[in-house]
Amino acid sequence: MNFASLVGLASVAAGGIAAVSGFGIGSVLTPLFESQYDIKLAVAAVSVPHVIATAVRLWRLRRDVDPTVLKSFGLMSAAGGLTGAVLQRYAAAPGLTLMFAALLIFVGVLQLTGLSERMRFGKRTGWVAGVLSGALGGLVGNQGGIRSAALLGYDLSPARFVATATAAGLIVDAARMPVYVITEHGRLIALTPLMAIASVGAVIGTFAGARLLKKIPPHLFRTIVGVLVLALGVYMFFRQ
Repeated sequence: MNFASLVGLASVAAGGIAAVSGFGIGSVLTPLFESQYDIKLAVAAVSVPHVIATAVRLWRLRRDVDPTVLKSFGLMSAAGGLTGAVLQRYAAAPGLTLMFAALLIFVGVLQLTGLSERMRFGKRTGWVAGVLSGALGGLVGNQGGIRSAALLGYDLSPARFVATATAAGLIVDAARMPVYVITEHGRLIALTPLMAIASVGAVIGTFAGARLLKKIPPHLFRTIVGVLVLALGVYMFFRQ
């Protein structure tokens, strides 16, 4: 199987996962692109299908967005995302990825053991969680996992969880993508066909996964998100 075909299949799967959990496109596609390109180019390239599929997902779930959470969490995520994208060129990626992985593992364990049920974020805590999730996303290209991990601290239904996470993700994309375009525009042009394949695949997966989201009860949904967050953390930790 050539790389373009692999990107297409992985993009469909990533779009489906993101439609159910609120994250997955960057988490799945960034490591795949990184297997062929350096991390900076991989993060920049994946941001294109990420923003397209995220916009489609938000349009479908726009009525379920929690405005209160989005104001405190989403806007601070954008500030963090812009900062992280600017600092990416100066950061030591391996150390950041390990820190990110350890945090995801911690949150995943809390969720699966039930300890996270005692955690509920207030306004100030939401600001901090938003800034950190956005900054890590701008730095290593996987903000969705930590954003969803942080949103587990809010009492949201599955639809509102995914919709709010999606809206926050789109805000972060709007903040960080111009930085990527400015710094990597020359190399991104050569990857236009792959980015197009990934975008189409992610949109297809988004529509397929949206049907499944409606059938998942809240308790099972939080368990699914916990498993995905933990799995992402373990994967990122051991791939270094």
